[in-house]
Order: sequence, then C-alpha cells, then structure tokens
Amino acid sequence: MNLSALNFFHSLRADTKQFSVIGLGRFGRAVSTTLHRLGYEVLGIDSDDRRVSQALSDQIAAHALQLDSTDPTALKEAGVYEFDTVIVAIGNYVQESIITTLNLKEAGVAHVVAKASSEIHGKLLKRVGADHVVFPEHEMGCSLARSLTKPSILDRFDLDPDHSIVELIVPEKFNGKSIAELELRNRYGLNVLAVGNNSKFAINPSSNTRLFKGQAMVVIGSNRDIDRLPI
Repeated sequence: MNLSALNFFHSLRADTKQFSVIGLGRFGRAVSTTLHRLGYEVLGIDSDDRRVSQALSDQIAAHALQLDSTDPTALKEAGVYEFDTVIVAIGNYVQESIITTLNLKEAGVAHVVAKASSEIHGKLLKRVGADHVVFPEHEMGCSLARSLTKPSILDRFDLDPDHSIVELIVPEKFNGKSIAELELRNRYGLNVLAVGNNSKFAINPSSNTRLFKGQAMVVIGSNRDIDRLPI
C-alpha cells in the first residue's frame, strides 16, 4: 500500500455492511471468506456454477450466484449495482475483468476494487474507472523475496516506493544496547516506533530502552536504510 491509496480508503463508508465479490477463485474466495467471518454480508458471484456451489457449501458468503458479469443486465437483476463496494477478483481473465469493472462504474457503483494480473491490466482497469487496483501476485512475490533475503523482517508496510514501516527481530549486534547507544537515527536514519516483549509492544520507547536479541522492534525509514540493518 502507498499514499496514493489513502484517498480511496478515506472515501469508504465506515457503516458499510455489504460487499459483493465477483470471481470466486483463490483471491476472491480469500476476500469473501475474510469479510464473511468478520460479520459482513457478502454476495459472491462467478460464471462457474461449481465455484458458486462450493462457496455456498463452504459458507464463505451469505449469498452466491452464477452469472456472466460482462452482462450489465444480469448484474442489475442480481442487485449488484445496489452495493456500495464491489471487488472484481477476475484477475486472470483480462477482458472479462475490464468489462465487468466498466459495467459497475457506468452503473454508478461508488467503490470498485479490481485485481490486476499485470501492469498493463492495472492501467486499463484504472482507465475504465476502477477506484483501487491490487496486484496480489506481485505483492506476494515482493514479500517472499524480502523474506528470503532478510529473514529477520517479520512484517512490512510500504508507505511509498522508497519508505516503509517494518517489524523485525532485534539482531545479535544490538543485543543489550540501548536505543541511545545504538544511535539508530544517526547511523541508520531510522526511528524506533515500538519494541515488543512477551507478545506486547511498548510504543514510542525511550532512548534508554535496551534491546535484546529475539525481541521484535518496529522501525520507520527509507528502504535503503532498512536494508543496511544487520541480520
């Protein structure tokens, strides 16, 4: 996620209780399952009747329908246009994905999130009106590469292409030293936001806080400086 996504998420209504997920492949199922478990009403849609039946059987949505989402009349009859937020999870079928997104925006759906399988696909989705485009395969690939090369990093939140907030394991080189002694801001250009111990985090730790190997710490800074941290 980056700053360009903030406008979209700020525009979402906090009281939204209903979502429609179009495309019940792995990504769509994951979105639908999570929303459903969080207590939201989800309408699942797919052109494959087997996926629809499986969604109902697995109870990952309150309702599920088989229909062709490239047909605007079918979407209207199913009541999809009445939803405030619709997720288009048809990432591997570019034409269907783009037409579906266009149908939704032309019908006045306020928030359309669309999955893209490539940069060009993403640009086309934006061109036809998608409010937010996600690249799950790309993001997972980047996350895996970072995990393999920096196994000490537990989690990461990208602020923009050059800056991140990361949770990492305190390296052995920092063991027993205070934040002041390490001079993380001067040496690495990083600020410590939190230090974890026994599943709890101390937020905005003082400069006298000592770090110990195996603890978790959360820092903010440039990706270049984060990569300079010892493993």
